[in-house]
Amino acid sequence: MRKSRAFAEGTVHRLVHDSGVLADNPLGDPARRELHVYTPPGWSKAERLPLLVDLPGFGGSGPGHTNWKNIGENVPERLDRLIGSGMMAPVVAAFPDCYTRIGGNQYINSAGTGRYEDYLLGEIVPFVEDAFNCGGPGGRGLFGKSSGGYGAIWHAMHHGGFWTAVSCNSGDMGFDALHLPELYVALEVLAKHGMSIQRFFEHFDAANKVTGEERRCRMLLAMGAHFDPEPASFLNIRLPCDPRTAELIPERWNNWLRHDPALIAGQCVDSLKRLEGLYLDCGSRDQFRIHFGMRRLSRELKRLGVEHVYEEYDDDHTDVDYRMDRFLPWLVERLR
Repeated sequence: MRKSRAFAEGTVHRLVHDSGVLADNPLGDPARRELHVYTPPGWSKAERLPLLVDLPGFGGSGPGHTNWKNIGENVPERLDRLIGSGMMAPVVAAFPDCYTRIGGNQYINSAGTGRYEDYLLGEIVPFVEDAFNCGGPGGRGLFGKSSGGYGAIWHAMHHGGFWTAVSCNSGDMGFDALHLPELYVALEVLAKHGMSIQRFFEHFDAANKVTGEERRCRMLLAMGAHFDPEPASFLNIRLPCDPRTAELIPERWNNWLRHDPALIAGQCVDSLKRLEGLYLDCGSRDQFRIHFGMRRLSRELKRLGVEHVYEEYDDDHTDVDYRMDRFLPWLVERLR
């Protein structure tokens, strides 16, 4: 049941993609993945349309964004409305599955999780562009929220020019404000499992129901696999601190900080300036405190002379898909 039948319905093509890049990935996750691709009403392969790629937040995957929703719109329905109402030009949109054994993805190349950066750039985008005659240089837009927003800004900082325009929405950054409070929560949860990461994951995976604190613990541990992997450890995860005193281990914590967008913008100016558009937004009451990091990044981008839009709105981190009505048309305007 669609929320509204006022607009013509596009098509979601449900494909399967076999990845060479993800073969033998460190977590043993499958290399065969679902790939959903949206085409707008009246689409014809003869007409080359821009391409949008959607990166979901932690705990999600691309096909989850095409699922039916009982409240609100899924992303294809939103695209139908934005295109049908004239708010946005027609596009093709790709919804890749980058889910991992540890519960999500940061969309980077990591020795702890796999080469998901290369997977998107070298496999998914070329595959979709060839199959649907879309995108190409000047016609690729990337957007994501939370961990997906992190992936979006990371790609903006390292692959400007490949991506034409990028939107980062409540993207992970400002790691001291974001991750340190979550680290303390994770330590309290791990204490119930003898500080064993393996025992915690075995409990989490077997549980009929998990707590909010356990979900936060898993997410924090997953960041360690991405930012500071240890191949000798279970799921390549190690803590960046002394587990008893919570004192940070400088070498390990610095590995995390080397991935903090709020800190590394100065190293990425050339890539950022190759973008035709960079959009950032965040709720002013984000419960993960991400607004502090996004404010820092916007300030640094201004200092570096990197053109961008930063909008802060009165909300938190949850159920903010309505912001797509603002940033999706903005992105598409910058594509050709």
